[in-house]
Amino acid sequence: MPRFAANVSTMFPELPVPERFRAAREAGFPAVEFLFPYAWPAGEVRRWLDDAGVAMVLLNTPLGDAAAGERGRGALPDRTGDFREDFAQALAYARELGTPMIHVMAGVVAADARARAEATLVENVRFAADRAAPHGIRILLEPLNDEDTPGYLLTRTDQARRCIAAVGHSNVRLQYDFYHRQIMEGNLARGLTDHLDLIGHIQFSSVPGRHEPQHGEVNLPFLFDLCDRLGYDGWIGCEYRPKTTTLDGLGWGAPFGIGRPA
Repeated sequence: MPRFAANVSTMFPELPVPERFRAAREAGFPAVEFLFPYAWPAGEVRRWLDDAGVAMVLLNTPLGDAAAGERGRGALPDRTGDFREDFAQALAYARELGTPMIHVMAGVVAADARARAEATLVENVRFAADRAAPHGIRILLEPLNDEDTPGYLLTRTDQARRCIAAVGHSNVRLQYDFYHRQIMEGNLARGLTDHLDLIGHIQFSSVPGRHEPQHGEVNLPFLFDLCDRLGYDGWIGCEYRPKTTTLDGLGWGAPFGIGRPA
């Protein structure tokens, strides 16, 4: 049966952040993703996890200067020092929180700098993987769609796969998000099958709208079943924005023991 992790950065927006962890556990989620925990001390987030009895399976490297349009700095030429500071912070949080996966945000780059940016990303991810490996932590690369994040370096699965191959470290894996893949490439089941050997984490939300599985054009229950049939045993992150309230939208989770608390 698929293992689902609630994304507390996007789900339960009706609650203050510290209360979302317990709400996730009460709704049947054994684990959470928390994309950017850096506004809170790691020890405080650790208490939220422990009090709720959930594991935290994923965080992202910091965005950088979000107000200036930065979406990570892993691929920004001449910003290697900034990336290394970002990664040191992410690794410290991951170690404190027992988080086994760090998604390295590549960043937005100019069209004429993409070749150099990709080389920079490979170098930076190799650095990150070397430092994460002794702690049993995986590094993930995720293609994002260029409608939501114009100019982002990684937008297609084959491109991310090429970068991972160039890094050449066994703890670097692909983060396969059905939402981004549907917008950029479609053919979700074929992509899942073709890249299963490299996938370290899966995320989903509906297209369009980025809501629960029961909305939109994608048959997500079919894909969840395919994950099972293919033998995928990793986490599936629920990175969606509830259309109404989180609990009212959890009807999709009933077959998996997820739903409104009794």
